[in-house]
Amino acid sequence: MHAHPDDETINNGATMAACVAAGVEVTLLTCTLGEEGEVLVPELAQLAADQADQLGGYRIGELAAAMDALGVTDWRFLGGAGRYRDSGMMGTPPNDAPRAFWRADLTEAVDAAVAVVREVRPQVLVTYDENGGYGHPDHIQAHRVAMAAVDAAADPAHRPDLGPAWTVAKVYWNAMPRSVVERGIAAMAALGEASPFEALGDLDEVPFAVSDDVVTTEVDASAHAARKDAAMRAHRTQMTVDGPFFALSNNLGQQVLGTEHYRLVRGVRGPAGPGPQGWEDDLFAGLPG
Repeated sequence: MHAHPDDETINNGATMAACVAAGVEVTLLTCTLGEEGEVLVPELAQLAADQADQLGGYRIGELAAAMDALGVTDWRFLGGAGRYRDSGMMGTPPNDAPRAFWRADLTEAVDAAVAVVREVRPQVLVTYDENGGYGHPDHIQAHRVAMAAVDAAADPAHRPDLGPAWTVAKVYWNAMPRSVVERGIAAMAALGEASPFEALGDLDEVPFAVSDDVVTTEVDASAHAARKDAAMRAHRTQMTVDGPFFALSNNLGQQVLGTEHYRLVRGVRGPAGPGPQGWEDDLFAGLPG
């Protein structure tokens, strides 16, 4: 469950592609169309929210292309496409727009997610941590909705009209281990390149880097790194794949593009994988089937 088109590819693209390749069903639930995103393609600048305000519709097409690259066929928008609008960055005017996801009625939004959980009946659900990774209001709201939906979906007394109760066995939050960020910065320094986080100062100020101690799972899907790269390029209004935002991926290659990390917050941790950290190597580790 993600806030905007492109979040899924950045955080989980390789994992999603690996699951599809293994015959595991994947459903993507996106909460907004990403209408407030910055347009990085000059010839499409008029799509922006302060101009024609057509970026959200355009990004549906980008998401479709990204899902095609990853092999995911079941992708949906929470409440239907356009029900909730991108809220923009924290403390900006779009936070107060009538349809802003940040202002969403939580009961309504949670029930929309419950309906999907009960229909799909997933063993595993992936979303953000309580800070939404880096403090974006839509990421925080997606976390709130996802976690509440997991609880509500498992309660037989809650909205039986939305389908039979279903308990999600494992819930993960996306995680970027501090050690991975440090290795990326070191790799760039070795090449004589500046860190994309230089303006933040100390590494402790990088908002999405978490202590390795809280990470539980490392999925090595490097065999599918090319699919993730193609999906990132599909989100072309939002990403310059060769630019500084993806400097970590550029400098560490498939190790970063194809290896994704998670924090298990609900469910029983599975057996340790082969790595030295003792992390799981599969989101489904320990589950039957």
